[in-house]
Amino acid sequence: MEAAVFKDERKRVFLNIDGADKPLKSPLSQDILDRARTYRLNRLRAEMDRQDVAALLLYDPVNIRYAFDCSNMSIWTAHNPIRYALILNDGPGNMFEFNGCEHLNDGLPGIDEVRQAIGWMFMCAGDRAEERLSPWAREIEGLVEQHGGGNRRIAVDRMEPEGVHALSSLGLKVIDGGQVTEIARAIKSEDEIALMRWTIRVCEAGMARIYEHSVPGVTEQELWAHLHFENARSGGEWLETKLLTCGPNTNPWYKECSDRECQLGEMISFDTDMIGPYGYCADLSRSWTCGYVPMNDTQKRLYSAAREQIEHNMALLQPGRSFAEFNAKSWRIPTPYVDYRYSLAAHGVGMADEWPVVPLHPDFAGAHGGKFEDGMVICIESLIGEKGSESIKLETQVLVTKHGPERLDSFPWEM
Repeated sequence: MEAAVFKDERKRVFLNIDGADKPLKSPLSQDILDRARTYRLNRLRAEMDRQDVAALLLYDPVNIRYAFDCSNMSIWTAHNPIRYALILNDGPGNMFEFNGCEHLNDGLPGIDEVRQAIGWMFMCAGDRAEERLSPWAREIEGLVEQHGGGNRRIAVDRMEPEGVHALSSLGLKVIDGGQVTEIARAIKSEDEIALMRWTIRVCEAGMARIYEHSVPGVTEQELWAHLHFENARSGGEWLETKLLTCGPNTNPWYKECSDRECQLGEMISFDTDMIGPYGYCADLSRSWTCGYVPMNDTQKRLYSAAREQIEHNMALLQPGRSFAEFNAKSWRIPTPYVDYRYSLAAHGVGMADEWPVVPLHPDFAGAHGGKFEDGMVICIESLIGEKGSESIKLETQVLVTKHGPERLDSFPWEM
């Protein structure tokens, strides 16, 4: 197939199947969304029960979105802890919203009561932070006392030390909420998968837009903006990183996109890390040449190794397989590529990157235990480069099922 024809085919299939340049509109029903909301909150409550936790206090906006599907300036509140949720295991779900934003939670089925948040962080409280801390802690302790049945264990996902101290001083036993939220979020329902497939569809439209503009003279930042554009106009949220580089900027990996202009024949490599519609993550990586020209021999060799790693490790995803067994059977990176490797072989993904994290075999010693389970969504990673070369970055998003691994993305590989 001629490069120009292949270029147009990607645009037709992934960007706008009917040829019109317009935002993608979700075909999913409200019933799917409502079932996913109920499932997620039930997952949290079941894990709270399993870990004997009376209450779950959430500040992380991703966890709040998972629990209640409510969002409010997620990036801002990720570093300004001013809104929070409290789920009582044998009681109501409470959303504590900051003043003037209560209406953002209207109609959400998991929220039984909206209360006004007490902001005690220094930025908004200043020298009155300690004064505000006490009523905040007493309100939470009172709800645990009312609905906890004598259980004083409370799981908290994010908390400044002053908050932990204030809750502990009232007799609450504070534990890490991550061990509740991460385990709960790891297993997806069919409805969650439907929502995630749509985010991936939007992401692939953004990738097609990047591909359409991968011509000599375009800057890395200009290319990255096309993914932002497609995500935003189709109802998505944000990008977690800025990982798109070309040519020498691809090695070593992790440089953020810059104003460097891409040159004909250079590799363009990127990792989407896109939080899209419905709050789900599309974490996909691709690499291709600038200007749609054939790869040179070195690029082909590196790309072939990356594809081999992806296919080999993806085939190992089976329910019940331990992370240790996966590591033992995983693809072995050749010596010339070891120093330029990616640290992960696989990781979970849902509303963001999540548990589990499985290091690449040279880094596996001391990794956590666990096993793959039916309903997990796992990203299989590859980064291949050598001294003086460019880097090839590939990643695919895979549903673990009893029938074998199922890729959720379909954007084509280059070879």
